[in-house]
Amino acid sequence: MRKWREYFEVSQQEVARSMGVSPSVLSDYEKGRRTPGAGFVRKFVRALLKIDAERGSRKVENLSRALGIPMTAVIDMQEFREPMTLEDLILAVDGILLYPDYPKGVVAYGYTVIDSIKAILELSSMQFYALLGSVPERAVVFTRVTAGRSPMVAVRVSLVKPSVIVLHGPRTRVDYLSIELARLDRVPLVLSTLPSVDELVARLRSRTSSR
Repeated sequence: MRKWREYFEVSQQEVARSMGVSPSVLSDYEKGRRTPGAGFVRKFVRALLKIDAERGSRKVENLSRALGIPMTAVIDMQEFREPMTLEDLILAVDGILLYPDYPKGVVAYGYTVIDSIKAILELSSMQFYALLGSVPERAVVFTRVTAGRSPMVAVRVSLVKPSVIVLHGPRTRVDYLSIELARLDRVPLVLSTLPSVDELVARLRSRTSSR
């Protein structure tokens, strides 16, 4: 754990604050005085990724290059000026919420727009999971989607889940299994009705500092 924290150049205090634990507790785990469970490790990873995202995702991008992840599959990746609620995000993308029973208080601090066709054709399964692992507390937008099943299966088996998933492409209906997988993961699933990917990206960028 210490090795990864140092790789991300994050202090013990920063990670502990993001995790909601005291620095002494984190120190105990790093020094082997306690054995972390899966839940603690998940929170630790999410804290590192969140802090890196707030700094521009520099370390994650370095890891992506090291893993050979073609960034051509990523259309855009930005941080919002202010955290966006699910309701605000739905308005921004002209979205339709595909199932009503979503967690309350969902917040996205940024977004990643992925070309789902390029991701499927160019990424190995491990690269796809690594890419999804870099998006905690963010909205992930899958474009060029036909029914939504493939990206939702990938999200289902990923350890780290995005805050919100937006599908762009289907004009008639989204596959029922896609909606069911989102419901099982408790991840809000939104269908954007905007006519083009360019307009979708422009809408999202209007909420960032790089307009």
